[in-house]
Amino acid sequence: MTVKALLIDGYVDEPACLGVPPYISPYIRTIAGVLEEHHLSCTYLTIDQIRGDPSLGVLVRNAPLVVMVAGTTVPGAYLGGSPATLTDIRQIGHLCRGGRSALCGPVTFGYAGAGGKHAVPLEGTGFSAVLAGPPAEAVDAWVRGDEGVSRQDYTLEDRWAVLGGHVIRQHPSYPYVICELETARGCARSVTGGCSFCTEPFYGPPVYRGTAGIAAEVAALSSHGALHFRLGRQPDLLAYRSGPGETPRPDPGALEELFSGIRQAAPGLKTLPIDNINPGTIARFEDEAREALAVIVTGHTPGDVAAFGMETADPEVIRANNLKASPDEVFRAIEVVNEVGAQRRDNVPDLLPGLNFVCGLAGETLSTYDKNEDFLARVLAAGLLVRRVNIRQLMPFPGTRAFSDNTLRRHEKRFLRFKTTVRERFDHPMLEKVFPPGTVLRDVITEVTGSTSFGRQMGSYPILVGFPLLMVKLTVCDALVAGYGSRSLTALPCPVPVNTLPVAALGWIPGVGKKKAGLIAAKRPFSNRSELESLTGPLPASVPFTFS
Repeated sequence: MTVKALLIDGYVDEPACLGVPPYISPYIRTIAGVLEEHHLSCTYLTIDQIRGDPSLGVLVRNAPLVVMVAGTTVPGAYLGGSPATLTDIRQIGHLCRGGRSALCGPVTFGYAGAGGKHAVPLEGTGFSAVLAGPPAEAVDAWVRGDEGVSRQDYTLEDRWAVLGGHVIRQHPSYPYVICELETARGCARSVTGGCSFCTEPFYGPPVYRGTAGIAAEVAALSSHGALHFRLGRQPDLLAYRSGPGETPRPDPGALEELFSGIRQAAPGLKTLPIDNINPGTIARFEDEAREALAVIVTGHTPGDVAAFGMETADPEVIRANNLKASPDEVFRAIEVVNEVGAQRRDNVPDLLPGLNFVCGLAGETLSTYDKNEDFLARVLAAGLLVRRVNIRQLMPFPGTRAFSDNTLRRHEKRFLRFKTTVRERFDHPMLEKVFPPGTVLRDVITEVTGSTSFGRQMGSYPILVGFPLLMVKLTVCDALVAGYGSRSLTALPCPVPVNTLPVAALGWIPGVGKKKAGLIAAKRPFSNRSELESLTGPLPASVPFTFS
C-alpha cells in the first residue's frame, strides 16, 4: 500500500480538548485538511491500530511524510483507546527516519505517564520535527518550509476543518465517532496566570471561533456520515463570544446562534452534548448564566454534563492556586444547573453538573480532604444531583506554577482514602438517584466484549454500562438498569430476551434473583409474560420482555 501522507492519532486529552475514542479531536481533522490543501491526501491510523497490527510498521517506515498528534495533559481512565506512551512515540519516530516526520499536539508541553508525576520535556523522539503551537497551523508552516506560527483568528482552521472532515471515515469506530468541536482556544483567566496547574493558558487569551465556521465544519462532517458531536474544545462554554475580563459575562444570544447553526447544519444529528462550564461564571452572573443554560438545554441532547473544574473545597488551596470559584460559589452553581437541567428527557436528566477534584496542589493539607468530603456530603444532603465526580492527582507541566509548587506524595494515604470514601458514600447513592432501577438507557454501544461486556452511550462522560453476558463489539441496544457499581451500572439488553440470556444474567432481572434464575432457565422457552410470571410471580411492569 502506497500513501502520500500518514496521519497517526496518538490521542489527546487536555483541560479543554478530548480526542480519545470514541472522540476524534479537531486537531486530527484540521491537519487532514492541511494535508489535503497541499495535495497530500492522508491515510489515518490510530495508535491502537498500530499496536495491534505489527505489519503497519512497514506502512509507517515507507510513508514519505508522517504527522503524529499526541499528548495528555490531564490523566484519565479510558475505555475506547489508550493514549500513546513515550515509548510508543519514540518507536514510531524511529520508524519514520527514512522520510519527513513531525510530532505535534499537547505532548510538546511535556510528557507524564500518569497523574502524580511531573511531566518531562520531550527528548530523543526520533521525529525530524517537533512542532509547538496550534497543531494545524504548525503542520501547515512545516509543510511549506516556513518558520514559526502566527495565529490571529480561525480563518485558516475553518477552511481546513471542512477540507479534512472526510478523515472520520477512516476511524476504526466509524460511524460511532464523536467529533469534538472547537469553539475557542485560550483562557480568559490567563490575564492572571490561570489556575496554577492548567496548560490552557499556554494558548494565551481566548480567541473565539465564529458560528459560521463551526456550522460549515458540522455540515461537512455530516456529509461524511457524522452523527455525533460535542462542544468540548473550550475552557468555558458560557463565555462563548462574550466580553472581556477574567470571568466574562455570558451572552445567551451567542449560544443560541451557535446551537441553531449546528442544528441547521446537521438536522439529523443524534448527539450534541457540551463539556466545560466555569462554576464561577454561574455564581457571578446568575441571571445571564441561567438564561444561557436554558439555551443549552433547548439545543443539546439529554443526559448531558456540565463539567465544573472545582479542584478543591479548601479556601486556602483555592487562594494558593488562583482557582476559579469558592466552595459556596460551586455549590450555588450546582443548584442553578439542577434548577435548569435536572428534569428528565429520554429517561435521563437533561443536564447535570460534574465535579473535578485535583489533589496534590500547593497549600493542601490533610484537612483539605475533610473539606472535600464535607462539601460532597452537603451536596448529597441537599438532594442535588451530580452526574459524576472525577478525582485525579496533579500532573504538573513545565511552565506552570504547580510544576515547582505542589504537595505531591505528601498525603498519599489520605488521597486514596478520599477516593474510596467518595466512591462508596457519594457515587453509589448518587448513581441510584440519577439512574433509578428500571431506567432504560437508549442506544448503548458495546465497546469491550467478554463474559461481562461494557458499553456506553454516545455523549459527554457517559455512564459505563456492564452487561453480565457476552455481547458482540459495536452492538447497539437499549439497556435496562438493574444494579450499581461504584462508577458503573449493571444492565440488561432491553427488551429483556428472557429465553436466551445466560443463567447469571437472568438473576439480574428485577424481581428474579439467583434462585428464580435457575428455575427460569430450566423451564425455558416461554411464549409470553403470563407464562413467565406463572413461575416467578409478578415482575415489575416497567421491565419489558421479548420472547423470540
